[in-house]
Amino acid sequence: MEQAFATPASRKAALFVSCFAAAILTYQAIRIWVADYLVHKDRVDQVERGVALESENAAAWEHLGRVREADLANPDPAAAVADFQKAVARVPLSAQYWMDLAIGYESIGNIPAAREAFGRARAAYPASSVVAWVYGNFLLRQGDTDAGFAQINHALQADPRLSDPKLVPLAVSRVWHLSQDANVLLNQVLPPDQDAYFQAIDFMVENRQPTAALLIWQRLLSLGKPVELRRSFPILWLLMESDRGADARRVWREALASSGLPDNEPGNGSLIWNGDFARDFLNGGLDWRWSSFLVGASMGFDAPPPSSEGRSLRLDFSGGENLDLMAPQQFVPVEPSQRYHFHALLKTEGITTENGISFLISDPNHGAPVVATENFTGTHPWTPVDADYTTTPATHFLSIQVRRAPSRLFDNKLSGTAWIGNVSLTPSDGAEPPHPK
Repeated sequence: MEQAFATPASRKAALFVSCFAAAILTYQAIRIWVADYLVHKDRVDQVERGVALESENAAAWEHLGRVREADLANPDPAAAVADFQKAVARVPLSAQYWMDLAIGYESIGNIPAAREAFGRARAAYPASSVVAWVYGNFLLRQGDTDAGFAQINHALQADPRLSDPKLVPLAVSRVWHLSQDANVLLNQVLPPDQDAYFQAIDFMVENRQPTAALLIWQRLLSLGKPVELRRSFPILWLLMESDRGADARRVWREALASSGLPDNEPGNGSLIWNGDFARDFLNGGLDWRWSSFLVGASMGFDAPPPSSEGRSLRLDFSGGENLDLMAPQQFVPVEPSQRYHFHALLKTEGITTENGISFLISDPNHGAPVVATENFTGTHPWTPVDADYTTTPATHFLSIQVRRAPSRLFDNKLSGTAWIGNVSLTPSDGAEPPHPK
């Protein structure tokens, strides 16, 4: 090898060949870099120069087509379609390129070609939720609702690793605004999946559609799977806002049973759940609610009142706040034009200021009438607290809450302890209001 370059001429020749090869490689590298740099610009003229340097690059043609589509100052959809055609000619198995071409065809009004291009995209990537989603929306725009719903259903049932979790709420929104029919959602679009049904229920809650929410809830229960109780709270809140007391009571029992919690109503005819405080608060649904962020008050449980079962609720007040207390609170389904009797036991120790502890009964949806029980301050042994309330023809829910209004005194900080037990609300005629089976 050393002899091959022994002469000056041979060494010069080798050097020339090396320099020439290096020059070619450098030129190619610079050319590729310039082409790539220009192709990734956002101006049509720059991208065109880049594509001219790299004309066999399908991705470059696709990007040029997209840049043309985004150029609002000088729109040229026909040229964009030509760019996408060049992309699919170079990589005919790319679902993305066929989908770009289909959208381009639609933009210039060539619907048959768009449909064919979407078919090529589906054939290239049958499992893609994105292709099915875009194709389905195209079909809906063409008025082919059944085929569009089928494609959207395919998109929602794709492999979770390939699908976008945001597709379900988007699909529910699009199909609902198009059909206004929960049965279409259930029978043609949504997969038989608990999470998909809950997302649909959440959409109906947000859009105040209790009838549709109930239909989806029943389909969800038919899956026979355990339900996480807190996920039933939105539909229960919608039913309360919509004055659908019987539906709320039924859904509450179903949610409790499906979550594995006791779903039996109190045996004494009371309509209040957990009135003996035997279970911790669920903070939603038809159970008691309490805010853990309430400053100046804390909640706990103690032994029940004498000759009682369950527990008593203990409220401790630190003496540092002029509390506006409106909790614990429970929303109770009731019947219109019905007389009810409220009963509770209350004990206090060292409750300060002129505004102590009482109970407030009201219609949360219609306001008046409002009934407040006696205001307890100072120290009292276990004492019965009773009140009567007659619902109006519009009343379907009552709010039962522990109340302490802010004091007007200079020394207005609330301190002391209150205990509550045996809370009940019963129809005054002794007959429980009718409930659905």
